[in-house]
Amino acid sequence: MKNSKAQIIATIGPVSSNKDILKIMIEHQLDVVRLNFSWGDLDIKEKAIKLIREVAQDYARSIPIIVDLPGPRIQKVEGHTYDNQSISSVTEQDRGFIKFAVEHNADYIAVSFVVSVKDIMECRKIINNFSGKQKIIAKIERKEAFESLNEIIKAADAVMVARGDLGNEITIEQMPFVQDKIIKMAKKMGKPVIVATQMLFSMTENPMPTQAEVTDVANAILQGSDAVMLSEETAIGKYPVEAVIMMEKIVLEAEKHMINKAHFNHL
Repeated sequence: MKNSKAQIIATIGPVSSNKDILKIMIEHQLDVVRLNFSWGDLDIKEKAIKLIREVAQDYARSIPIIVDLPGPRIQKVEGHTYDNQSISSVTEQDRGFIKFAVEHNADYIAVSFVVSVKDIMECRKIINNFSGKQKIIAKIERKEAFESLNEIIKAADAVMVARGDLGNEITIEQMPFVQDKIIKMAKKMGKPVIVATQMLFSMTENPMPTQAEVTDVANAILQGSDAVMLSEETAIGKYPVEAVIMMEKIVLEAEKHMINKAHFNHL
């Protein structure tokens, strides 16, 4: 199968922390792995990193690892929110996770609930204090981030359109246009941009996506996204391998139809 230009990111969780599953995913163009630090203990994360690197080595591949920080997240019985009174989006708990990321040579650190460029600078300072060289992904999921979007993207190494929490900040009909704006701005600055959350969400329970989801993934590629991300689909879903295979099919087809063969910035 021909490799797509845009990258596929899969979140590794209970159903995919398995050598055989990871091997099949990599054979079907899994490019980058995300570890969600809102869940699980550090021993589990350490084992996952070791496993990812072992499997990548088997295929003579380099698979970048993203450590996704929880930030000021507040877990509720159904879903979650965040502490909007928090002084910084980088919490004391995050500081420990950044130390872990540096010690385990993770490639990227994703900062959640970014408000301003100060959050990126704070994360960068902590990385430097631990003598790390990790790159930073700014997750755009708060309304306040739009007020300094230009500065945030400029300061970060990559940007993520984190549509789950962003969807709670704007009206649902605005999402396609906000996504397009973020992608365009990131492309203009030459920074990789990731579109994430609920891309093939129905595949958490079903072996095939909906037509609307297929259109959504294709649209993200046509808008110029450099990467598309799977979350629950590959972390806790029933069909993690099928989700990666389907994502690659959609991305390849979308790239055939791109009017301008846009350059993709890889992570």
